[in-house]
Amino acid sequence: MTEPYAVPVPRGYRVGDWEVREPLATGAFGSVYAARRVGGESGRLPRTAALKFLPTGTGTPRQLAHLRELVEREVRLLRRLRQPRLIRMYETLVVDDPARPALDGATVLVLERAAGSLSALLTTAPRPAAGPALLAQVCAGLAQLHRAGWVHGDLKPANVLLMADGSARLADFNMAAELEGTHGYTPAFSTPDYTPPELLWSEIGERGRPIRPSADIWAFGVLAHLLLTGSFPLPGGTPSARRDAAVAYARGTEELRLSAELPDAWREIVRDCLARTHADRIGTDALLRRVPAAAGTGRAPRPSRRRRRGAVLAAAAAAAAVAAGLLGYGLDGRTGTDEKALARYGAAELRTDRGVPVRYRRLIVDAAHGCRRPDVSPALIAAMLEAESGFDADLADPGAQEYGIARWTPSVLRWWMRDDGVPASATPTPPLTPAVSIPAMGRYLCFIDAHLGPDLPGDRRVLDAAGYRTSYKKVNTTGGIPAAYRAYCAEVARRLAEYTP
Repeated sequence: MTEPYAVPVPRGYRVGDWEVREPLATGAFGSVYAARRVGGESGRLPRTAALKFLPTGTGTPRQLAHLRELVEREVRLLRRLRQPRLIRMYETLVVDDPARPALDGATVLVLERAAGSLSALLTTAPRPAAGPALLAQVCAGLAQLHRAGWVHGDLKPANVLLMADGSARLADFNMAAELEGTHGYTPAFSTPDYTPPELLWSEIGERGRPIRPSADIWAFGVLAHLLLTGSFPLPGGTPSARRDAAVAYARGTEELRLSAELPDAWREIVRDCLARTHADRIGTDALLRRVPAAAGTGRAPRPSRRRRRGAVLAAAAAAAAVAAGLLGYGLDGRTGTDEKALARYGAAELRTDRGVPVRYRRLIVDAAHGCRRPDVSPALIAAMLEAESGFDADLADPGAQEYGIARWTPSVLRWWMRDDGVPASATPTPPLTPAVSIPAMGRYLCFIDAHLGPDLPGDRRVLDAAGYRTSYKKVNTTGGIPAAYRAYCAEVARRLAEYTP
């Protein structure tokens, strides 16, 4: 295990009745590992699980207080609620290992293991065929939470897990709020694309930010539009731009931009979820009546066996694709989506008539949107991929130790491949897939752009490209593009002009 994980845990490490196996995912505070049971009662615990390590034993007092609050929220909810659409927690453990200070005192949540996440599925299939069935299950999960007196507070694709049988589970409850009447209180963190406008300007008190179930309804509307059309319902090329559009929409100076591809039944649902004020949004029970009907899984929360079996089979196919992606298979940017729709994806920022392969458009556009710096654009990433490899996903240059569509050196790539949808790992082994290489290029360019000197001469986008080929330090020291990389940068500049609308 290497440093990219927030909590590095070696393979074979024992905690309780569990032995750590391969890494699955990581975030800013915690890391998740596959595990197998090597002790305990065979009838009480499953053979495999996912261990979520949270470093509650190390850090500054302020960091520890914050992290423990998040852990307590998640543990409290999972201990109280056992619902079929919520990820299950089997037990909690505390690491007692003074010889490993980074692990000593860590809290470990032993969770039901998933095959993948909705975020990972969307990487390979922007409009998955199982989307409506998955939305019906997400809606059922929200209803289970709300009826029990909780708000999720951070509904997004990364927090919807897909199980081996294709069913969906809600997960990651460290932002969850227990209702006290009409409100609960949640930490002042959120994912902009899924946060309702009233929370974007709400005051933050000593207990956090007040939140209602209608916040989850808004997030569901955004998720439904994204899953069914491959796009967001508010304009903007970046999360911050869409956040500003949400505020303008709530004030009546902006409108929703619902895709023409959204089916009529879903269009009305999404509109009702995304009402300007929380009071005007559809209620959870009404949503639960309408979503299964729109999804074709029946009007009742528990559909008939025949319809339920069809939904599960469709979702199982999606989960199989996700599972393959998590194992590194099939993540080459090809999808089963409508090629015409995919060919138009990001057309306002990346020309559709200049030879950028359709199968990579979503990866390119989304990689740029992951960075809030305006110089890191889809056109820049496309121009660099052309200059690096000619969009050749199978490129291999062992002499230079460079592989794949973005010519990554594996030992460098490992630092930039973390994401909600793609699990981090040790140094990757070629071949390097576009689904890993392109998002990592976006993250690295974002880092480079933030560290280039403010007064360097020339087009900053081309300077970013020079930093990618050498380093931002070399560009800063040289005072511009180093001589050895001028030909490369000239090619990037030419392609940049060609690909920019």
